[in-house]
Amino acid sequence: MIIKSLELSDFRNYELLDLHFDRGTNILYGDNAQGKTNILEAIFVSGTTKSHKGSKDKEMIRFGKEEAHIRTYLEKEDLENKVDMHLRSARSKGIAINGKKIKKAAELLGLLNVVFFSPEDLSIIKNGPGERRRFVDMELCQLDSFYLYNLNHYNKIVNQRNKLLRDLSLHPDLKETLGIWDAQLVSFGSKIIERRETFTSQLNEMICGIHGKLSGGREELRIIYEPDASVADFEEKCRKNRERDIKLKQTTTGPHRDDFSFLTGDMDIRKYGSQGQQRTAALSLKLAEIELVKKISKDKPVLLLDDVLSELDSNRQNYLLNSIGDIQTIITCTGLDDFINNRFEINKIFKVTEGTVTGEN
Repeated sequence: MIIKSLELSDFRNYELLDLHFDRGTNILYGDNAQGKTNILEAIFVSGTTKSHKGSKDKEMIRFGKEEAHIRTYLEKEDLENKVDMHLRSARSKGIAINGKKIKKAAELLGLLNVVFFSPEDLSIIKNGPGERRRFVDMELCQLDSFYLYNLNHYNKIVNQRNKLLRDLSLHPDLKETLGIWDAQLVSFGSKIIERRETFTSQLNEMICGIHGKLSGGREELRIIYEPDASVADFEEKCRKNRERDIKLKQTTTGPHRDDFSFLTGDMDIRKYGSQGQQRTAALSLKLAEIELVKKISKDKPVLLLDDVLSELDSNRQNYLLNSIGDIQTIITCTGLDDFINNRFEINKIFKVTEGTVTGEN
């Protein structure tokens, strides 16, 4: 899978933009706050329907406008597809594939698999559990439409159950309906737990060898899934914690409270690892994500690197750049020195200045 071209209208700081990419390595360079990341964001939205930043649709529309368009032209095995995203400030987005509107976002998933890597991802190990859950959810939602379905329903149930818990002080008779919500919570939540268990196992198959090479053979890395409740005890924990939930007015049991630990030997590097160990583990995680997408989708993802090279030392830079040789890659950076110094092959260069992009080769 490659992205042939991207057209933007009234997206972020772009009034109109038409970019044609090479199937190899594409560099977008320029000073900060010129619009480089906005291009990567548009591509990510095309593949997932969501912003990697968690931005709402109306926040991605150019200031003073009511709507924006992202048109992405794809090629896979000599077949071309066009994805059209219509962002609207007052309504939900419209999505069309080859001019035909789709009703559910799940119909888009799998058409364009993207892996996004930003400096923030280097902190995924040491940050809170919400960041690690978000990483897993973003990847699984691209790869598995059933997971997306179950996660969306689960999140809605948690929100509705929390609303009920807040309303109980005014309407105590509603307490009898908690059992109905609990049954749905367990039903959808159990499917999420099972899929996260499988995903963790699949990641471990990939990450061990990658991390061994990155650490010069000094360390082995394992990911441990830490579910808040297992499938076997989920229902019982919900029942046991019901009075606490009523007191706190929130749902305190379920996969929305899961976490993942990263161990080298017996040491949890979330808590005890050095910054270098944490960054190496995060890089290993992203590279394992690429390999897993290849394995599951039987296709190569498009890799989006958002100014991440400036955050890595030369050894990690070289390993990353040498690992992505056969993948279409779009990289943002403030300068070209890292690539020139490392004699890294660049197929196409674009300079980004205040929402204007010019090709340089």
